[in-house]
Amino acid sequence: MKKYIFKRILISIPVFIGITLLVYILASSAPGSPAAMMVGGDLENLTPERIAAVEAALGLDKPVYIRYLKWLNQLLLGNFGISYRTGRQVLSMILERLWPTLLLTISATAVSTVIAVLLGVMSAYKPYSPWDYISSLLSYTGVSMPNFFVGLMIIYIFAVRLQILPSSGMYDSANATTIPGLLKHMILPMITLCLQQIGSILRQTRGSMLESLSNDFIRTSRAQGLSEFAVVFHHGLRNALIPILTVLGGMFPFIIGGAVVTEQLFSWPGLGSLMVQSINSRDYPMIMGETVFIAVVILIGNVILDILYAYADPRIRFARNT
Repeated sequence: MKKYIFKRILISIPVFIGITLLVYILASSAPGSPAAMMVGGDLENLTPERIAAVEAALGLDKPVYIRYLKWLNQLLLGNFGISYRTGRQVLSMILERLWPTLLLTISATAVSTVIAVLLGVMSAYKPYSPWDYISSLLSYTGVSMPNFFVGLMIIYIFAVRLQILPSSGMYDSANATTIPGLLKHMILPMITLCLQQIGSILRQTRGSMLESLSNDFIRTSRAQGLSEFAVVFHHGLRNALIPILTVLGGMFPFIIGGAVVTEQLFSWPGLGSLMVQSINSRDYPMIMGETVFIAVVILIGNVILDILYAYADPRIRFARNT
């Protein structure tokens, strides 16, 4: 197992370099210049000469590959750079926005996983029952409806018409950062995120459980006198975990990177909304800083996911040890 983990870490290094290089080239190729936006408020100095001087000061007049190698060298020294837009340390801004994003996305993922797995197990245990039809309706609704539409719909119902929940922000005000206020502001964005996640997890759980419950070891477990709870959850669900873990592993970018559309829609101060602001202002250090942060967490998460595969299915563990 240690050899396998070490091998995966080595493979992750060129993947990480490829991700950062691709993002850097795409960001640098986008129309517009951060120098023009930095002097955009000073109309008297908004001249080609002034823009060229700012670009030279920022090093933007050099070829893309030289700028990338310089940025990569600074990154290896632990320097994420300075934001063009705010003049602050990139890492400190990321850490400020990390807590709101993790709070929202992890809460939504945990709630949606519990609901989706329970509904998926019940649907597979009693197919074509009312529970199965309700679960299928919820699953197709979550998968087919885009986030922005769901968000706008629940904002209109609960914030505009009923006026019982706030439609934006994380607290009532900067001076009223209370836990009840935070929970109240989390409800609508969590509903938006949960509905989308429930759909994909529920479908995968139902399909995996139907296959697992039809195996011979389920009949053997029942013949040994085990309770239905032990048969379904201990034996059936455990053997159906691999596809479910795969779906959950695909949510790592969402959990760390934030739900960009949802955060923008509800003015949630997370990493997703910060990335949108950085892209709009061509803030290359901030874009690359977030890319590095998200890529590292995702690569680590994939290694952890492979380890969970081995513990969930002994056949995988046996294959790797032979």
